[in-house]
Order: sequence, then C-alpha cells, then structure tokens
Amino acid sequence: MLDNIIDSLFNPYNTTTISVDIFIVCLISSLISGLIISLCYRYKNNSSKSFTISIGLLPTIIAIIIMTVNGNIGTSVAVAGSFSLIRFRSSPASGIQLTTIFITLASGLLIGSGYIFYGLFVSLVLSMIIMLYNGIVKDKSHNKTLQITISENMNYNEVFDSVLKQYTNHYQLVQVKTSNMGSLFRLTYNLSLKNLKDQKEMIDQLRCRNGNLEISLFDQQNEITSL
Repeated sequence: MLDNIIDSLFNPYNTTTISVDIFIVCLISSLISGLIISLCYRYKNNSSKSFTISIGLLPTIIAIIIMTVNGNIGTSVAVAGSFSLIRFRSSPASGIQLTTIFITLASGLLIGSGYIFYGLFVSLVLSMIIMLYNGIVKDKSHNKTLQITISENMNYNEVFDSVLKQYTNHYQLVQVKTSNMGSLFRLTYNLSLKNLKDQKEMIDQLRCRNGNLEISLFDQQNEITSL
C-alpha cells in the first residue's frame, strides 16, 4: 500500500479502477492544494468568505470528477465542456480572480489525473508568485467612473468641463440617465485623474456646481468580491 501511495505522487495511474488508498491520497492532496491557493489569494486581496471557501474546495471537486470519469473518453469530453460553467458568475470576475480559478482548475486536473506531486507543486509555486506580485506591484490606476446628479433644468453640456479639464487627463460623458420621476439627471463620466490626491478637491468643486446633489467616484473596473 505504501509503495502505491509513494509511486502515485509522481506517476499517474493508468487504470480505470481507482483503489481506495489512491482516492484518499488524491482527496487529501486536493484539499491541501485548495488551502494553499485560498490562503495565498487572501494576501493583499479583498476576498469574501464565500469566494475563499469556493477556491479552497474547487480543486477537490475537479479531482473527484476527473477520477470518476478516468478512462471514459465520452464522459471526459462532457465534463470538459462543463468546465465552461465557470461563467455562472452573475458579474464578470477580476483578472486576479480568474487567474486564481484557473490555478485551481489546473491543480485539480493534475491531481485527479494522478499527477499528485505536480498538482501540489503547481498550486504552491503559482500561489507564491501571485503573493509576490501583490507585494511588489502597486495599483496606480487613475481610471475612474464619475457619476453626478443634477436638476432637470441644468444644462449639463459644459457646466462641469472646466473642473474636469483641471483635474483629469481626459474625460468622456458615457451616459445620461433620468431619475426621481424625471426631476433629476444622472451623468456618468469615464475619466483619468491627473493626481489621485486631488479627488476630494475635485468633488468639492463639482458639488458647488450641481447644487450639492449626489456625486459618486469609483474605480473604472468590472470586479466583484464574492462568488
């Protein structure tokens, strides 16, 4: 039994029948892999509890599926297609989230195929690389989305141009939407700030022009923090 376990760490099984000891080793290894990936992902990343748990269990789920369909070509093709269910998310994921999900997929596939050592190695090395990038790469994105609420009788075409030209490298009005039964307009701009430290000063000047109505400024990106 011990010889089989040690051999399975480096060599894939080639039979369609999986012994209990091999199954247990793969199960434990995939859980360890998921734990490594989920803990490393949380380093300097905003992560919800549900996403962390999902990442931790995903390698195990994939490994179990791969072990179940091992040797059955037709079922393997069907399962491969089911991996497209990664798009079940209601909102698009951020780049780091997608990368983490693909790492869990790769690790689960390797472990489920019998390459246990390589699956653990991949999850450990790639997770550490993600931590390294998070530690040395600073987010210097100046791209923001600005939403300004104005009254219906205000001409929005040029009223904010002088302020936006002062604090942004470029800006673009991308949406005009009515609200509050048509008594208000909500303007949405995509812009790039010259200096992130000037956000409050810019908002204060905009408030003077829109009658102190609601103003929102947030990162121009498509990210969510939950799965």
